[in-house]
Amino acid sequence: MSEPVLQIDQVTKRYPGADAPVTVLEGVSVQLDRGETLALTGESGSGKSTLLHLAGGLDAPDAGHVRLMGHDLSTLSDGARARVRGRHAGLVFQQFNLVPSLTVAANVAIQARMSGRHDPARDAALIERLGLVSLTHRYPEQLSGGQQQRVAIARALAGQPDLILADEPTGNLDEATGDAVLALLLELVTETGAAMLMVTHSERLAARLSRRLALSRGRLVA
Repeated sequence: MSEPVLQIDQVTKRYPGADAPVTVLEGVSVQLDRGETLALTGESGSGKSTLLHLAGGLDAPDAGHVRLMGHDLSTLSDGARARVRGRHAGLVFQQFNLVPSLTVAANVAIQARMSGRHDPARDAALIERLGLVSLTHRYPEQLSGGQQQRVAIARALAGQPDLILADEPTGNLDEATGDAVLALLLELVTETGAAMLMVTHSERLAARLSRRLALSRGRLVA
């Protein structure tokens, strides 16, 4: 049996508070295997984005372990976590986070180049699949929200990641555009055999993924 893509084991995360540390996550465990898509739901402040950041090594837990493709992120330095993230994870955010000074083509390639996994043929295939061929020489400010999010998805997938982490990826899009973007993302994730963890407030969008978990006050409730 192959090892999980992502294994989060009894993770706790606290942040400094005015009087005492604030516990954002407490004793949370999640496993995600290759090919699975998992929706993480819950009210604002329940710890969803914090858990996503821990899964990608953007932060470290105060207790417990986070393993990405067998690498225990909780024991690594910031730099080592970044290297593991660059090799194994692709991130898609609500705010798109494209580089304004780079063209569409350069934005798609940048993460894969930084991780040493750039494949021009793969970039071209993603650009075509996501309907971006006529836009490759444009800059982010010249694109609609839906187009920018498709560029962000192409960038996340260009490095052939094992795990896609998506934080409210359709939150800045209208419903029809958001549905179309999510459908493309799910198709591409399925085709590549990656796993995906998606944070969303939408029950409707969560229902489109293969599994769903809910957080409340830093604990899993479903």
